[in-house]
Amino acid sequence: MKTTQHGAFLTQVTRYPGIFPINVYLVREDDGFTLIDTGMSGGARDYVEIAAGLGAPIKRIVLTHAHGDHAGSLDTLHAALPTAEVILTARQTRLLHGDLGLDPTEPQSKLRGWWVPQTTSPNRVLQVGERVGSLQTIAAPGHTPDNIAFVDTRDHSLIAGDAFQTQAGIAVSGTMRLGFPFPAMATWDKPTALQSAKTLRALNPSRLAVGHGAVLENPTADMDAAIAKAQGA
Repeated sequence: MKTTQHGAFLTQVTRYPGIFPINVYLVREDDGFTLIDTGMSGGARDYVEIAAGLGAPIKRIVLTHAHGDHAGSLDTLHAALPTAEVILTARQTRLLHGDLGLDPTEPQSKLRGWWVPQTTSPNRVLQVGERVGSLQTIAAPGHTPDNIAFVDTRDHSLIAGDAFQTQAGIAVSGTMRLGFPFPAMATWDKPTALQSAKTLRALNPSRLAVGHGAVLENPTADMDAAIAKAQGA
Protein backbone atom coordinates (compact mmCIF):
# COMPACT_ATOMS: atom_id res chain seq x y z
CA MET A 1 0.00 0.00 0.00
CA LYS A 2 1.15 3.51 -0.83
CA THR A 3 -0.18 6.56 1.01
CA THR A 4 -0.08 10.09 -0.37
CA GLN A 5 -1.29 13.23 1.39
CA HIS A 6 -3.18 15.89 -0.58
CA GLY A 7 -3.92 19.08 1.28
CA ALA A 8 -4.96 19.15 4.90
CA PHE A 9 -7.75 16.58 4.81
CA LEU A 10 -7.29 13.97 2.04
CA THR A 11 -5.08 10.88 2.16
CA GLN A 12 -4.90 8.65 -0.92
CA VAL A 13 -4.25 4.97 -0.22
CA THR A 14 -3.20 3.00 -3.32
CA ARG A 15 -3.06 -0.75 -3.68
CA TYR A 16 -0.95 -2.13 -6.56
CA PRO A 17 0.56 1.26 -7.52
CA GLY A 18 1.92 1.27 -11.04
CA ILE A 19 0.32 -2.05 -12.03
CA PHE A 20 -3.42 -1.84 -11.43
CA PRO A 21 -3.73 1.12 -9.06
CA ILE A 22 -6.83 0.98 -6.90
CA ASN A 23 -7.36 4.02 -4.71
CA VAL A 24 -9.36 4.50 -1.56
CA TYR A 25 -9.40 7.75 0.37
CA LEU A 26 -9.29 8.73 4.02
CA VAL A 27 -10.91 12.11 4.68
CA ARG A 28 -10.00 13.63 8.03
CA GLU A 29 -12.78 15.00 10.21
CA ASP A 30 -12.66 16.27 13.80
CA ASP A 31 -13.68 12.86 15.19
CA GLY A 32 -11.65 10.61 12.88
CA PHE A 33 -11.70 9.52 9.25
CA THR A 34 -14.34 8.89 6.64
CA LEU A 35 -13.15 6.07 4.37
CA ILE A 36 -14.27 6.45 0.76
CA ASP A 37 -14.34 3.01 -0.90
CA THR A 38 -12.93 -0.23 0.45
CA GLY A 39 -10.99 -1.54 -2.55
CA MET A 40 -10.72 -5.21 -3.43
CA SER A 41 -11.06 -7.96 -0.87
CA GLY A 42 -8.12 -8.29 1.48
CA GLY A 43 -7.55 -4.62 2.24
CA ALA A 44 -9.47 -4.13 5.48
CA ARG A 45 -6.60 -4.63 7.94
CA ASP A 46 -4.33 -2.31 5.97
CA TYR A 47 -6.87 0.52 6.00
CA VAL A 48 -7.43 0.19 9.74
CA GLU A 49 -3.68 0.22 10.38
CA ILE A 50 -3.02 3.14 8.06
CA ALA A 51 -5.71 5.23 9.73
CA ALA A 52 -4.30 4.38 13.16
CA GLY A 53 -0.84 5.37 11.97
CA LEU A 54 -2.27 8.72 10.91
CA GLY A 55 -3.57 9.19 14.42
CA ALA A 56 -7.33 8.67 14.14
CA PRO A 57 -9.86 5.84 13.71
CA ILE A 58 -12.14 5.19 10.77
CA LYS A 59 -15.55 6.45 11.91
CA ARG A 60 -17.55 6.26 8.68
CA ILE A 61 -17.46 4.12 5.53
CA VAL A 62 -18.95 5.28 2.22
CA LEU A 63 -18.69 4.02 -1.36
CA THR A 64 -18.53 5.72 -4.72
CA HIS A 65 -20.05 2.63 -6.36
CA ALA A 66 -20.51 -1.09 -5.88
CA HIS A 67 -17.95 -2.61 -8.28
CA GLY A 68 -15.78 -5.24 -6.64
CA ASP A 69 -12.60 -3.15 -6.80
CA HIS A 70 -14.33 -0.41 -4.80
CA ALA A 71 -16.55 -2.40 -2.44
CA GLY A 72 -14.78 -5.76 -2.16
CA SER A 73 -13.55 -5.30 1.43
CA LEU A 74 -16.80 -3.86 2.80
CA ASP A 75 -17.91 -6.96 4.71
CA THR A 76 -14.52 -7.63 6.29
CA LEU A 77 -14.04 -3.96 7.13
CA HIS A 78 -17.48 -3.79 8.74
CA ALA A 79 -16.62 -6.88 10.79
CA ALA A 80 -13.32 -5.31 11.86
CA LEU A 81 -14.96 -1.96 12.68
CA PRO A 82 -18.47 -2.81 13.91
CA THR A 83 -19.00 0.65 15.43
CA ALA A 84 -18.06 2.55 12.24
CA GLU A 85 -21.11 3.96 10.49
CA VAL A 86 -21.77 2.41 7.06
CA ILE A 87 -23.45 5.01 4.84
CA LEU A 88 -24.72 3.84 1.45
CA THR A 89 -27.33 4.90 -1.06
CA ALA A 90 -30.30 2.62 -1.68
CA ARG A 91 -29.06 2.09 -5.25
CA GLN A 92 -25.65 0.98 -4.02
CA THR A 93 -27.20 -1.36 -1.47
CA ARG A 94 -29.31 -3.13 -4.09
CA LEU A 95 -26.27 -3.76 -6.27
CA LEU A 96 -24.14 -4.87 -3.32
CA HIS A 97 -26.81 -7.36 -2.31
CA GLY A 98 -26.85 -8.92 -5.79
CA ASP A 99 -29.81 -7.15 -7.44
CA LEU A 100 -28.36 -6.17 -10.82
CA GLY A 101 -31.66 -5.13 -12.33
CA LEU A 102 -32.09 -1.70 -13.88
CA ASP A 103 -34.78 0.79 -12.94
CA PRO A 104 -37.30 1.69 -15.69
CA THR A 105 -36.06 5.28 -15.59
CA GLU A 106 -32.43 4.28 -16.19
CA PRO A 107 -30.84 3.73 -19.60
CA GLN A 108 -31.25 0.06 -20.43
CA SER A 109 -27.60 -0.43 -21.30
CA LYS A 110 -25.85 -3.60 -20.22
CA LEU A 111 -24.27 -3.51 -16.78
CA ARG A 112 -20.56 -4.14 -17.00
CA GLY A 113 -17.70 -4.70 -14.65
CA TRP A 114 -16.94 -6.86 -11.65
CA TRP A 115 -19.64 -7.29 -9.01
CA VAL A 116 -18.78 -9.01 -5.72
CA PRO A 117 -21.88 -9.34 -3.50
CA GLN A 118 -21.60 -8.07 0.07
CA THR A 119 -23.98 -8.72 2.95
CA THR A 120 -23.44 -5.47 4.87
CA SER A 121 -26.44 -3.14 5.09
CA PRO A 122 -26.11 0.58 5.82
CA ASN A 123 -26.65 2.15 9.21
CA ARG A 124 -27.72 5.25 7.30
CA VAL A 125 -29.30 5.38 3.85
CA LEU A 126 -27.64 8.23 2.00
CA GLN A 127 -29.62 10.55 -0.24
CA VAL A 128 -27.88 12.39 -3.05
CA GLY A 129 -27.31 15.96 -1.93
CA GLU A 130 -26.84 15.06 1.72
CA ARG A 131 -23.59 15.52 3.57
CA VAL A 132 -21.37 12.98 5.26
CA GLY A 133 -19.32 15.07 7.64
CA SER A 134 -17.69 17.70 5.43
CA LEU A 135 -18.46 15.79 2.22
CA GLN A 136 -21.30 16.84 -0.08
CA THR A 137 -22.78 13.97 -2.10
CA ILE A 138 -23.15 14.44 -5.88
CA ALA A 139 -24.90 12.07 -8.28
CA ALA A 140 -22.44 10.90 -10.95
CA PRO A 141 -23.93 7.84 -12.72
CA GLY A 142 -22.69 6.46 -16.00
CA HIS A 143 -19.79 4.21 -15.09
CA THR A 144 -22.42 2.41 -13.03
CA PRO A 145 -25.99 3.40 -12.16
CA ASP A 146 -24.97 4.03 -8.55
CA ASN A 147 -21.74 6.02 -8.98
CA ILE A 148 -21.65 9.05 -6.72
CA ALA A 149 -18.97 11.64 -6.02
CA PHE A 150 -18.05 13.63 -2.93
CA VAL A 151 -16.94 17.25 -2.65
CA ASP A 152 -15.12 18.34 0.49
CA THR A 153 -16.80 21.61 1.39
CA ARG A 154 -13.66 22.85 3.18
CA ASP A 155 -11.20 22.86 0.29
CA HIS A 156 -13.31 21.75 -2.72
CA SER A 157 -11.51 18.47 -3.31
CA LEU A 158 -13.58 16.22 -5.58
CA ILE A 159 -13.51 12.45 -5.02
CA ALA A 160 -15.17 11.15 -8.16
CA GLY A 161 -14.98 7.36 -8.05
CA ASP A 162 -14.77 6.13 -11.65
CA ALA A 163 -16.53 9.11 -13.23
CA PHE A 164 -13.01 9.97 -14.43
CA GLN A 165 -9.74 8.07 -14.52
CA THR A 166 -6.24 9.55 -14.54
CA GLN A 167 -4.23 6.35 -15.01
CA ALA A 168 -2.72 6.41 -18.53
CA GLY A 169 -4.08 9.95 -18.92
CA ILE A 170 -7.25 11.63 -17.79
CA ALA A 171 -10.45 10.31 -19.37
CA VAL A 172 -14.18 10.40 -18.81
CA SER A 173 -15.54 7.00 -17.86
CA GLY A 174 -16.18 5.02 -21.04
CA THR A 175 -13.39 6.70 -23.04
CA MET A 176 -10.80 4.07 -23.88
CA ARG A 177 -7.23 4.56 -22.72
CA LEU A 178 -5.16 1.74 -24.16
CA GLY A 179 -2.61 2.00 -21.36
CA PHE A 180 -5.36 1.34 -18.81
CA PRO A 181 -8.58 0.24 -20.55
CA PHE A 182 -10.39 -1.33 -17.60
CA PRO A 183 -12.62 1.57 -16.47
CA ALA A 184 -13.86 2.02 -20.05
CA MET A 185 -14.50 -1.71 -20.41
CA ALA A 186 -16.51 -1.65 -17.17
CA THR A 187 -18.64 1.40 -18.02
CA TRP A 188 -22.39 0.94 -18.15
CA ASP A 189 -23.71 3.95 -20.16
CA LYS A 190 -21.36 6.39 -21.91
CA PRO A 191 -23.85 9.23 -22.59
CA THR A 192 -24.80 9.29 -18.91
CA ALA A 193 -21.12 9.20 -17.93
CA LEU A 194 -20.42 12.19 -20.17
CA GLN A 195 -23.24 14.20 -18.62
CA SER A 196 -21.98 13.36 -15.13
CA ALA A 197 -18.48 14.46 -16.10
CA LYS A 198 -19.88 17.82 -17.17
CA THR A 199 -21.76 18.12 -13.88
CA LEU A 200 -18.60 17.45 -11.90
CA ARG A 201 -16.54 19.86 -14.00
CA ALA A 202 -19.07 22.62 -13.32
CA LEU A 203 -18.21 22.34 -9.62
CA ASN A 204 -14.74 23.84 -10.37
CA PRO A 205 -12.90 21.47 -8.02
CA SER A 206 -9.52 22.36 -6.57
CA ARG A 207 -8.30 18.78 -7.01
CA LEU A 208 -9.60 15.61 -8.64
CA ALA A 209 -9.23 12.27 -6.85
CA VAL A 210 -10.31 9.14 -8.72
CA GLY A 211 -10.46 5.40 -8.29
CA HIS A 212 -7.59 4.69 -10.66
CA GLY A 213 -4.63 7.00 -11.11
CA ALA A 214 -2.95 10.01 -9.55
CA VAL A 215 -4.73 12.90 -7.85
CA LEU A 216 -4.72 16.01 -10.05
CA GLU A 217 -4.31 19.50 -8.59
CA ASN A 218 -6.12 22.37 -10.35
CA PRO A 219 -7.77 19.84 -12.68
CA THR A 220 -10.36 21.89 -14.57
CA ALA A 221 -8.37 22.31 -17.79
CA ASP A 222 -7.63 18.59 -17.83
CA MET A 223 -11.29 17.80 -17.17
CA ASP A 224 -12.27 20.07 -20.06
CA ALA A 225 -9.91 18.22 -22.38
CA ALA A 226 -11.25 14.83 -21.26
CA ILE A 227 -14.84 15.96 -21.80
CA ALA A 228 -14.01 17.31 -25.26
CA LYS A 229 -12.41 13.99 -26.20
CA ALA A 230 -15.43 12.05 -24.91
CA GLN A 231 -17.79 14.25 -26.90
CA GLY A 232 -15.80 13.63 -30.07
CA ALA A 233 -15.48 9.87 -29.57
